[in-house]
Amino acid sequence: MGGSLWSRFGWYAMAVLALLVAGYAFAMALVPGWRHPLVREMFAQRPLASWGHFIGGGTALVAGALQLHTHLRNRWLALHRWLGRLYVLAVAAGGMAALVLAPHASTGRVAAAGFALLGACWLASTALAVLAIRRRRLAAHRDWMVRSYALTLAAVTLRFYLPASQFAGIPFTVAYPAIAWLCWVPNLLLAQAFLRSRRARELLAASAVPAYWRQERSRPPA
Repeated sequence: MGGSLWSRFGWYAMAVLALLVAGYAFAMALVPGWRHPLVREMFAQRPLASWGHFIGGGTALVAGALQLHTHLRNRWLALHRWLGRLYVLAVAAGGMAALVLAPHASTGRVAAAGFALLGACWLASTALAVLAIRRRRLAAHRDWMVRSYALTLAAVTLRFYLPASQFAGIPFTVAYPAIAWLCWVPNLLLAQAFLRSRRARELLAASAVPAYWRQERSRPPA
């Protein structure tokens, strides 16, 4: 019961943060008057990539959070599939946008490399999740989705590091190159540590969907 309570609390905390950052992303895309100067410059110079970055990233935050809710996933399988498709499309848009925008990141090459590698890993982990489910490898699919969403949450952790660095008095030109890596590398390492833990195996086993698995196994591979 305690573990279950902590699991639910963790999901709700993650979901609230994801929704807040998603709301910010949608506002930046849809309400031009709210954009701060850096975002206005992004849209002026690379509008298509900027739309993909904010709309794709915001959509992935919301859809991914719902995908990780065990009760929703187990009870509404059709919704789970459609949310999965939406998540993959959102990551494709956001990831490709990241590869376009990364070379122009503020503060130079270190930040650009960090964001570019984040975009590449985000696309790759999501593609591997799709490949796994098409091959009926449910456990591998879940593992890759956990890694993919850990990278999606870089949008959340970045927004912790930025004000924290300002509060600490670290100049933006010093902090931002480090944040370009810190916003996602620890996320990925924590996701990997979680997947290797006994608790993860228990949670993943408990979240299995026998009916869904039988149905998927009865279908011919795509």
